[in-house]
Amino acid sequence: MNQKEYSVEIGGKTITAQFSDMSDQAHGSVILRMGNTAVLATAVMSEEKKEGINWFPLTVDYEERFYAAGQILGSRFVRREGRPSEEAVLSARAVDRTVRPLFNSEIRNEIQVVITILSIDKDDPDILAVNATSLALATSDIPWNGPVSAVRIGTKNGEEEFIVNPTYPERDNAHFDMIACGKDDNINMIEVGGKEVSENFTTDALKKASQEIEKLQEWQKKIVSEIGKEKRKIEIEKINKEVITFFEKEIEPKLDGVIFSGVKGKIWTLEKEWIKLAEEKFPEENIHLATNYYEERVDEVLHKEALENNRRADGRAMDEVRPISAKVAHISPIIHGSGLFYRGGTHILSVLTLGGPEDAQLIEGMEERLDKRFFHHYNFPPFSVGETGRVGGFNRRMIGHGALAEKAIKPVIPDTEKFPYTIRIVSEAMASNGSTSMGSVCGSTLALMDGGVPIKAPVAGIASGLMMDEKGNYKILTDIQGPEDHHGDMDFKVAGTKDGITAIQMDVKVDGVPIPILKEALEAAKNARLHILDVMLKEIPEPRENISPNAPEVVMIKIKPDQIGLVIGSGGKTINDIKDKTGAEITIEDDGSVFITGREGGGQKAQEIIESMTHEYKAGEKFDGEVVKVLDFGAFVRINPWAEGLVHVSEIAPFRINNVADFLKEGDKVPVVVKEVDDRGRVNLSIKAVNPELFKGMESKGSSNNNHGGGKTRKR
Repeated sequence: MNQKEYSVEIGGKTITAQFSDMSDQAHGSVILRMGNTAVLATAVMSEEKKEGINWFPLTVDYEERFYAAGQILGSRFVRREGRPSEEAVLSARAVDRTVRPLFNSEIRNEIQVVITILSIDKDDPDILAVNATSLALATSDIPWNGPVSAVRIGTKNGEEEFIVNPTYPERDNAHFDMIACGKDDNINMIEVGGKEVSENFTTDALKKASQEIEKLQEWQKKIVSEIGKEKRKIEIEKINKEVITFFEKEIEPKLDGVIFSGVKGKIWTLEKEWIKLAEEKFPEENIHLATNYYEERVDEVLHKEALENNRRADGRAMDEVRPISAKVAHISPIIHGSGLFYRGGTHILSVLTLGGPEDAQLIEGMEERLDKRFFHHYNFPPFSVGETGRVGGFNRRMIGHGALAEKAIKPVIPDTEKFPYTIRIVSEAMASNGSTSMGSVCGSTLALMDGGVPIKAPVAGIASGLMMDEKGNYKILTDIQGPEDHHGDMDFKVAGTKDGITAIQMDVKVDGVPIPILKEALEAAKNARLHILDVMLKEIPEPRENISPNAPEVVMIKIKPDQIGLVIGSGGKTINDIKDKTGAEITIEDDGSVFITGREGGGQKAQEIIESMTHEYKAGEKFDGEVVKVLDFGAFVRINPWAEGLVHVSEIAPFRINNVADFLKEGDKVPVVVKEVDDRGRVNLSIKAVNPELFKGMESKGSSNNNHGGGKTRKR
């Protein structure tokens, strides 16, 4: 086995790249390690180009392996990996979004990157996956303008000190978590989750990330210089000059009017017209080249007009947000909460459903195992863009957009102790013309407030774009729509509250964006976000006081851990009996937290039963009890179905009693008060302390000697 290793220290941790002949059929491969976490990245490019396509065929697959966690996972019946988890999909998307801009988009040879997680410990494999992919591509013969590097920046809990590549434990409850990728002092991919962090703080984090990225870049460049293969020459097919001349005659005069008409779809209509003309005029030409040329010309016009004339496709100012409409939908009383959010041609319906803790989603994967109580799902049906297509299921884009909105909203979801519900939101893209993911954030906030969920603060989101030329001239575009998203150089999504950022996602179509431009974009996004929040709060200024009457009632109570067995009973008999009697669902956690979910009063009944079972009695508490046993020295009185106490003979009446049975019999209802609870937990009760007059007139059945201090009993 031939093997060569290279190491670098980043953030106090050693990253080691291992190159060997283990995967020598791949065109590039590397194993990258940090701590006990290791990933294998391979890259392969097909020998022949794929015919009949006009896009760049790159695929990134992120393969989880349960053995990496040292556990046998999966379901009881299927003990092998199935379809990729949502975490795997998001990780693959992060790698794809980082490396894709550095390829020549005219390449038609299929390229596949496969990332296999070999081992996972405290360090997140996501960062290793990006860097390993970069090394696999950069050292291969595949044409690519890398390397590119990635770091994760976190913070210590409650502090603003940065941690480079924090471990899973260090990320728990941190108020900031960012993945940043880039090269040459530019950033080309960002993922941020934050608890209302400021724009300045985020910029500082990007600067810190850039410093670490450049260390990784130098390390990667050294490796490539030593073992990198010569890049393969790919012939890029060029369009015939006669086709260009024909375009300039037939289409060019119409281009400006169509692009800046402000009418959605006109650009695509003109494209169809052009393709039809080109097919008729040049039947032997590759029609995909004509399509690509049209796209290039639209791109050039949009850039030129934005940079030179501050002109946008729909005539808006650079920092202008399209018309906003925020409504509570009121679709049906069955629905627990809903929001309808319009931003220009983007229309989102978000629907809230509340459930009990038993409705939480069980996540059992390679990276995490937990019960997830808040989740957001996103749907993008074909009618939202005026097309036909497959309906049902979901794809990587839908998973990514849903996860981004979930990340944005999660920091404002109330704690379990305050709101012990499982919360599901589904956002439906009813019409799409730019950033449905950020529209989903706004619609979901409306739905949560409409449903009475006491969120900590409303959240809104906006997508900004960028037009930039090779000289570094640029214009930031607030609230990008279709053509600006498709032809622009950046998609910069920022969500947050009035007080700070909760989520960021950035993709680019260029090599990268300088941090000063990103800082400016953050400020522009903040202004737009505050404007959107103002519109939303006019519709519903705060969460409703009560949840929907159609939602289940969920309460949380606490019992002592040593009382859990009492509530569950032998073989679950007691808790199942409570469920049967009340119709409620009951979940008990190891710390004694009891979650009760019910409808039509069933939850309250179950709560009363459990509280009675586990009640800890204190002196002075009064009850109406039932006599269940009469003895010579007193009587046992049941004060609830699960507890009895002793009324000593001396505590029955304010006079001496010779025969308890003369005063009490089984089935009698009597008032009692707790006199004391002894060190063994036994409850001692008193009747006379509650009502000394209860047995008035019965003194003749007792003794005339009122000495309760152990005096002699008078003989009859």
